[in-house]
Amino acid sequence: MVRLAKPIVSTCGSKVRPEDLLELLPGKTLVTIENRDVKVQAWLFRVKSPTAGEIPVLFLDTDIPGNLPEDRAITDHLYGGDKAYRLKQEIVLGIGGARLLQTLGFQVRKYHLNEGHASLLTLELLNHHRRPVEDTWDERASWDTRKVQEKCVFTTHTPVEAGHDRFDYSLVSRIMGDVIPPDLLKELGGRDELNMTMLALNLSHFVNGVAKKHGEVSQSLFPGFKIHAITNGIHPFTWASPYMMTLFDKYLPGWANEPELLVRVDNIPDQELRDAHAGAKAYLLQYIQETSGLTFDPQVLTIGFARRTTAYKRANMIFTDPERLRKISGGKLQLVFGGKAHPNDENGKQMIQQIRQQAQIFGDDLKIVYLENYNMDVASRLIPGVDLWLNNPMRPLEASGTSGMKAALNGVPNFSVLDGWWIEGHIEGVTGWSIGPPPTETTTNVNHTDEDVEDLYDKLEKTIIPLYYNNQERWVQVMKNAIGKNAYYFNTHVMMRRYVTEAYLR
Repeated sequence: MVRLAKPIVSTCGSKVRPEDLLELLPGKTLVTIENRDVKVQAWLFRVKSPTAGEIPVLFLDTDIPGNLPEDRAITDHLYGGDKAYRLKQEIVLGIGGARLLQTLGFQVRKYHLNEGHASLLTLELLNHHRRPVEDTWDERASWDTRKVQEKCVFTTHTPVEAGHDRFDYSLVSRIMGDVIPPDLLKELGGRDELNMTMLALNLSHFVNGVAKKHGEVSQSLFPGFKIHAITNGIHPFTWASPYMMTLFDKYLPGWANEPELLVRVDNIPDQELRDAHAGAKAYLLQYIQETSGLTFDPQVLTIGFARRTTAYKRANMIFTDPERLRKISGGKLQLVFGGKAHPNDENGKQMIQQIRQQAQIFGDDLKIVYLENYNMDVASRLIPGVDLWLNNPMRPLEASGTSGMKAALNGVPNFSVLDGWWIEGHIEGVTGWSIGPPPTETTTNVNHTDEDVEDLYDKLEKTIIPLYYNNQERWVQVMKNAIGKNAYYFNTHVMMRRYVTEAYLR
């Protein structure tokens, strides 16, 4: 796994030296940017997993003596700069990454491209596998695109055409030069501009979206290609709360390595499942009190919403009709929010402010908190500790959405718009509840916001709140179904088996 990153790691707000966590690997490589050589090196970070052993992650770095100051800054920021800066990063990631893997002695059977950001590695492979012209008597035939396709697997994640990286060919020529003949690059990457997704599509033998619905949406975006679907999954051992781990170890031994054993969740006594969730909830509420000063009631139905804050995820949709929400709640709801906005997403930042303002407006009538500095540590407290997981993106823009899978693993039912993975995991009233109409669209031409809002309020008032307070036995069964019918399948073990058998071994 190769990543572009500045090798300075921030831990709990303090800077640490890269050598404290990372190992500088021997060997460097060169890429050509604006007709000059730029050196690239790699740092090794060893991800240690109790169930998967040690996984190497390489961080590429151009902050090397001898590079020009502007080139040393190429790997400084993941989000920042203009199109030229972005293209330079993708040259380092794609071409530099491929060259460094070879320099370091990696024997790569398949390259798996996630999004189009690393697509330029296909150009490096084209040059590497090029046949001598005298053997073919044809310049075009010397470029062995079929050989490159055999080596590449491509996963697209973005269901919106505007989200795919594109570069004007005049910029490509100035920054990258002619890595392959311009006519061939336009044949593979698009006639009018270099479309990084199109380049990956043309040079990969297997292409997939990250949920069945997302595969359909991607197919409509790129109708000339066969788009498969392999639904994302979460790593159970990473995302199970300590309370659920103890319970699973007791009644479902081996679950961490074989999460399909979670299908036997009925072996767990109802009361012990209640107690485990109560422990996770108490852990969250204590964190809320310590970080915000707010005291939440452990007996009150607590809804969680946390993910990247951007317009299409509609984090503030539940506040569309504040008076109706106030009436529905009646002291029977608490809301916990989390998530960060992209640094350049002003709408996302405003949405966070709007939610914080709603918290002040509602006051004690409806307790609302927005947890700051959302990261994996905060998520590991928030997700298992709420009673219901809310997700209401604008369809069909949720490519997969894994936060709901993490919730299900911890016995937290989903209350979600039918998009992404939830279309596959949803059984109404059994594993959780849907919001809005059935998922028939493959574009954003239709906006279902009014229907979604009405259904959200209606099900909260007439189904979910009464069930939680009046029929705990049935509620616990929904919790069990979330584990036994969702978490047993939507995990990395199933996902990786599918990638291996359907993509890598082809």
